[in-house]
Amino acid sequence: MAAVRKVLVVGGGVGGMSVAIQLRKAGIEVDLVEQDKDWQVYGAGITISGPTLRAFKTIGVVDQIMQLGYCADGCSIALANGQVIGEIPTPRIAGPDIPGGGGIMRPVLARILSKATLDAGVSVRLGATFTSIEQSADKAHIVFTDGSFGDYDLVIGADGLHSKVRTTMFPDAPKPKFTGQGAWRAVVPRPAEVVKPIMFMGHHTKAGVNPVSQEEMYLFFLDKRAANDFIEPERWAGLLAQELAEFSGVVADIRDGISAQSRIIYRPLESILMLSPWHSGRVVLMGDAVHATTPHLASGAGIAVEDAIVLAEELANAQADVEAALIRYQDRRRERCRLVVENSLRLGEIEQQGGSQEEHQQLMRSTMGLLLQPI
Repeated sequence: MAAVRKVLVVGGGVGGMSVAIQLRKAGIEVDLVEQDKDWQVYGAGITISGPTLRAFKTIGVVDQIMQLGYCADGCSIALANGQVIGEIPTPRIAGPDIPGGGGIMRPVLARILSKATLDAGVSVRLGATFTSIEQSADKAHIVFTDGSFGDYDLVIGADGLHSKVRTTMFPDAPKPKFTGQGAWRAVVPRPAEVVKPIMFMGHHTKAGVNPVSQEEMYLFFLDKRAANDFIEPERWAGLLAQELAEFSGVVADIRDGISAQSRIIYRPLESILMLSPWHSGRVVLMGDAVHATTPHLASGAGIAVEDAIVLAEELANAQADVEAALIRYQDRRRERCRLVVENSLRLGEIEQQGGSQEEHQQLMRSTMGLLLQPI
């Protein structure tokens, strides 16, 4: 009999829902707590790479993503004036009938995964998290914010960049670090000519567009910013239009249409990378809680889903040795996640410094090539 029979997942985001689904497939009982009582996801679009589509296929939701999002092959690289200077191929590694990449609205993806989570038989509790974690030899004893308590064979911290599980169990862990860039996103109508992602390289900035449905696409723009200052939402439209001044073509059309009513999201980019350990006794971290990255390689959500798949595999095969299973999970994931985080940060540095576009393209190509390998 498997040593892990009951698991608590803290965090109901992409990674947390994915690991809950995979654990239920293995016959493991799962409770999931999410502090947002409405279980909502805010935001614009998300780019989904080929490796991420492959991971979602394993989870069992790729058909819904293709139906409700937008999938296509390839990605164009252009200058700020719209001149295309390169193409990044996106092989169909998820299957011959699944394009090499895509995009979808974040709330739509969350709805797909939340339905799959409930359908899998996960017990979901909203508006709650934990107040304390105490451990014995083979159990984690949890007290929840509503005053209830429970014992689990394992607790999985899937609670994001500012993880409470991480700060509780690993007080000396690295803290999230501002990268010097901010990410802007705006949802706009999709012109018929935009049929795949296009990235536009400015002098110190990068913009791009990616379809997220048949009708819509999202603009993404990375700026250079000296400090992680708060920007009032009422200033977003004006600032984004100003930041896009050097761009022509489709980006200029979006810029000229920006108004106070535009659907715009801004967030500063922060990152964290814990190389080891990822677990302490019967508590383990995954996703952004342990390796939050920037969007330069469109792989943040993808490596969280991959974490979920690998962690569930190792736990399903743990037998009596949970410690060995958690070590195998970390060993299988550490280098791949380090590659994404560190190379994403390097891409951001090149953009901020006005560095070599050839180096930028080469680093993207080589990293995406490595990510095509099996997990």
